[in-house]
Amino acid sequence: MKVLVTVKEVAEPGEDFAIEGTQIAPSDLEYGLNEWDDYAIEAAVQLAEAGIADEVVTVTVGPARTEETIRTALAKGADRAVRVWDDALAAEFTDVASRVDVLEAVVESTDPDLVLSGVQAADTAFGATGVALAERVGFEHAAVVNDLELDPDAEVAHVRRELEGGVEELTDVDLPAVLTVQTGLNEPRYASLRGIRQAQQKEIDVRDLADLGLAPADVESALTLTSMAVPESESDAEMIEGDAGAAAERLAEILREKGVGA
Repeated sequence: MKVLVTVKEVAEPGEDFAIEGTQIAPSDLEYGLNEWDDYAIEAAVQLAEAGIADEVVTVTVGPARTEETIRTALAKGADRAVRVWDDALAAEFTDVASRVDVLEAVVESTDPDLVLSGVQAADTAFGATGVALAERVGFEHAAVVNDLELDPDAEVAHVRRELEGGVEELTDVDLPAVLTVQTGLNEPRYASLRGIRQAQQKEIDVRDLADLGLAPADVESALTLTSMAVPESESDAEMIEGDAGAAAERLAEILREKGVGA
């Protein structure tokens, strides 16, 4: 059984950041592995350790900078990685459909039995990529999975899904399938020193659109980012500094000013 895990490098701003045009200044961004994808990687590696998965492959869409993030997945136990990048993908904003166009081509070329994806991305908060990919490639799917058990002989995934209102659903999904996983599915491991060393020797297969049989027009985004601004705040928070006595005195003063009494 081959498991394909979609991996995204997310960019998160620090507490103070500047906006340059329609994007946050690159120097104010910190890059790292998407939290939800970390759980998907762990699930795939556990399947390999249990002897269920023969190979774990990760795929990411991103420039050369993302290889550091990819190496993290490899250090945690993935066997190899595919990185897709092209000048046509360098737009400031790509929609879900554009990414699915790329991932669909990767699925067709790798022929996985199971695709695992994080339920959402930490930077854009998009949560449609996994289910859109399933529809595109014709796989069954289940979203917001927080428990997974595979029966490879029956080619069925037994999953538990977290639904609205605290409801959980138990269901079976026939393979091949796409599952989007929620935090809490497992406990992602830290990359060991040995794993980090081994990751440097593992293959990263770099492909462009032509390698996947795609043209720039195929991945043109239907969405355009026209502006970006810091949300206006209706009030400003006051940070109370000093030792405990001074802080307590200032807090009491503020409460009196606001008309709050015992």
